[in-house]
Amino acid sequence: MSDWLSLMPFIAAVFAVAASGAVFMPGEWYRSLNKPTWTPPSWLFAQAWTVLYVMIAVAGWLVWKGENGTAALAVWVANLVFNAAWSWLMFGRRQIALALVDAFAMLATIVLFLVLAAPVSMTAVWLFVPYLAWVSFAAFLNFTILRLNPAPH
Repeated sequence: MSDWLSLMPFIAAVFAVAASGAVFMPGEWYRSLNKPTWTPPSWLFAQAWTVLYVMIAVAGWLVWKGENGTAALAVWVANLVFNAAWSWLMFGRRQIALALVDAFAMLATIVLFLVLAAPVSMTAVWLFVPYLAWVSFAAFLNFTILRLNPAPH
């Protein structure tokens, strides 16, 4: 049971990151932007991120529990910082281009986490693969929105 209790700080850290998405909501400004026809419905984002955040927390916990997971855990923490910053940049600051730069930083830290976590926990790696796919899609959506809205809104 105490082993599972050690997961709680990881869930708390990810919950804190998720809170940035709750503080900086899309709102009317985002709804007014030109978006591609393949933009997912708003309700899908919350559901997808809920599942991903649980997986992110467990992946961080697994590398923390493993031997020689310090570098992977440091990258995991850096990724959380970039993750939290994206909502603030996109919806709080309305800086689509800076949000895209942040999305690329998230992708870089996800890939680096995959590489560093592989010798520590392949389960952690597999838990991060859907996150890589979703952030890749989100970065492409961010890029497309930037292209469709070249002037400040």
